Amino acid sequence: MKDYLTHFLFGYYPYICLTVFLLGSLIRFDRDQYTWKSDSSQLLRAGQLRWGSNLFHVGILFLFFGHSVGMLTPHFVYSPFISAGAKQLLAMVSGGLFGLFGFVGVSLLLHRRLSDVRIRATSKTSDIVLLWLLWLQFALGLATIPLSAQHLDGGMMMLLAEWAQRIVTFRSGAPELLAEASWVFRAHMFLGMTIFLVFPFTRLVHVWSGFGTLAYLWRPYQLVRSRRVGLGGPQAMR
Repeated sequence: MKDYLTHFLFGYYPYICLTVFLLGSLIRFDRDQYTWKSDSSQLLRAGQLRWGSNLFHVGILFLFFGHSVGMLTPHFVYSPFISAGAKQLLAMVSGGLFGLFGFVGVSLLLHRRLSDVRIRATSKTSDIVLLWLLWLQFALGLATIPLSAQHLDGGMMMLLAEWAQRIVTFRSGAPELLAEASWVFRAHMFLGMTIFLVFPFTRLVHVWSGFGTLAYLWRPYQLVRSRRVGLGGPQAMR
């Protein structure tokens, strides 16, 4: 039973989450564009939101890209420049710092949403559930640091990276790599996949709009002509 659960959670579940993440986001954008927003509550109370939101976004963006590069880059690419142990130590220090930023930020956001009567009244259930999921995910991530410190040879990080690379390249044997991993690592990975699973049903979809904003910077100029004769010629504008 334990082997079956491990194979499902770390062999099949990742593909379920990624499929729902991509198709769910596409379907929501196609059918419910009016719900495609961050639903900011800044007008109700701005002070605590400013600190919480900034810390949260700095922390989670660094961790997202750090995890993506760290786990999906094959060992042979970075081995001439940095050892597995040094890479693990770098991940522990930087991940711990930005993980702490994110944890403090999401704690402020969660406290604000639960303690303010007006914000609580305008909150959806998905808003509160999402914040609790993120809070727990940051807590589990920070909890992996003392465990990683017990084995600074980089072996565990290599196994986790190999698992991720086998998943994205559709190779077999990925679940077996986690047989000796601590439950903290596995819980952290499971919850991370679950956040991708619930992504299309929460306000997190506004992350896609952020990529659209970046694309806007490189959009070609549009030629705009005035309809009123004599009031200026063509003007180039974004």
